[in-house]
Amino acid sequence: MEKMKPKIFSVMKNYSKQQFMKDMMAGIIVAIIALPLSIAFAIGSGVSAEKGIYSAIISSIIVALLGGSRVQITGPTGAFIIITQSIITGYGMNGLMIATIMAGVMLILMGIFKLGKLIRFIPAPITIGFTGGIAITIFTLEIKDFLGITVDKMPTNFFAKWATYFNSFATINVSAVLLGLLCIVILVVWPKVNKTIPNSLIALILGTSIAYVAKLDVKTLGMIPRTLSIPSLTRVSLDELFALVSPAFTIAILVAMQALLSAVVTDGIINSKHRANMELVAEGVANGILGLLGCIPATGGVARSIANARNGGRTPVAAIFHGITLFFFLMVCMPLIQFVPLCVLAAILIVVSYNMFNVKAFLSYRKAPRSDIAVLIASCVLTFAFDLVLAIEVGMVMSCILFMKRMSDVTEVKGWTYLRDIDNLDEDNDPDALNLKEVPEHTLVFEVSGPMFFGAADKLIQLTSQVTEDIKVVIVRMRSVPAIDITALNSLKKVHQHFIRNNVTMVFSHVLEQPLKAMHKAGFVDVVGEENICESLDAALTRAEELSA
Repeated sequence: MEKMKPKIFSVMKNYSKQQFMKDMMAGIIVAIIALPLSIAFAIGSGVSAEKGIYSAIISSIIVALLGGSRVQITGPTGAFIIITQSIITGYGMNGLMIATIMAGVMLILMGIFKLGKLIRFIPAPITIGFTGGIAITIFTLEIKDFLGITVDKMPTNFFAKWATYFNSFATINVSAVLLGLLCIVILVVWPKVNKTIPNSLIALILGTSIAYVAKLDVKTLGMIPRTLSIPSLTRVSLDELFALVSPAFTIAILVAMQALLSAVVTDGIINSKHRANMELVAEGVANGILGLLGCIPATGGVARSIANARNGGRTPVAAIFHGITLFFFLMVCMPLIQFVPLCVLAAILIVVSYNMFNVKAFLSYRKAPRSDIAVLIASCVLTFAFDLVLAIEVGMVMSCILFMKRMSDVTEVKGWTYLRDIDNLDEDNDPDALNLKEVPEHTLVFEVSGPMFFGAADKLIQLTSQVTEDIKVVIVRMRSVPAIDITALNSLKKVHQHFIRNNVTMVFSHVLEQPLKAMHKAGFVDVVGEENICESLDAALTRAEELSA
């Protein structure tokens, strides 16, 4: 069983000076990667830049001390931009604070009740679909700053945004477009030149330098406060509180999915094993505190965590240095960061959105079942066209319905072929002839395969339609039934009652553990009789022979 114990206590027993130096360097390198992204994600989410940086600082240190992964680097990610903006638009900063606190509580409860492994049950088409939808939304949001368009009030609807862009075409800032395009080229080309220094940092430095030296007429970030202004948490009505449960749950699911995905990926790099439930508790504590401080939500970043592992980080000390280094940047470098053009940040987020979309994953579904394609497209379209919460809800419902249909399709109730019904049986030509068993007169055998649940309960009614007046015993062979639910069990009771009225005895063969427990618990075994629940088919045939005689 997984330990509910922070990973830092397990990995620090044999900690060496050499590993300390490696962790320190890895933390500094990842902080350099995280700085421009934290600023960009904050601006994209609709809050001031320092809230993104403080979100990375606070969450990184808290998760390092409490988390269940060795190399997890926590901070704001692109996945939160759409949900954060929608909460701020609908409920203001106060609503975001409450939703983030609620999400933190949900994550702590997930960890306490050991739900870490259940997160993997979210189908891949949903995760790929809404991640792609988030990427399209981020791209759409950044078009305004990338083109330098002047708009008094930007609509919240996806299609209305694009209509506004086309109507504001005349206000495009050519300098902003050219500078943004240059930054995109840098972001794409630089990793081929040097993989040590992050491309986002190079784009930020070069883009800002060009704009400052050439005195380009582009909008800049402006002065960023060094201290964190904590907004006061005001009361909300009960209706608003209930309305925030849904977006809070979405934040919690996004945090859990990304953090555990990041932990799994980095486990493969450093040959370790994370503690999923402890990680959820740590992420919950971090987001609860972020909510109280008015910062944006944070989770484990896959790219940052991989960079940490590949640069020598092996313990949570690297994540602590990541947070300390970001705080140093905030205190020392803020006078320079105020000159960063918004079009440069937009270029960084556009490239982030392209990487998030994962074109290969979408194209790989060309040969997938149509049901999976439908879930993928629905999750993606609903995310950018309507709402992320709606996309996850609809995607999960569609996946469940389609899964039930598949399970129903594989559940079968088939009657046997009997030796007594085969004329001129030729054992040489009939490959099944040698496998046929002698079945007593006035007896039918039915083979049930697949899970017996509410989606397939109606198939059990077939048992009654094939029984003629001369039949005295019906054997139901259940060796291929792994599970049964109460709906299918109720259908089985109705079939049994029908047979009782017609003086037909039901005998069950090879009932597996879960169905047998369910039958005992529901009192069905008492009704049928223990003597009619047989361990093997041979025992059931012997019982049928006794009843027929």
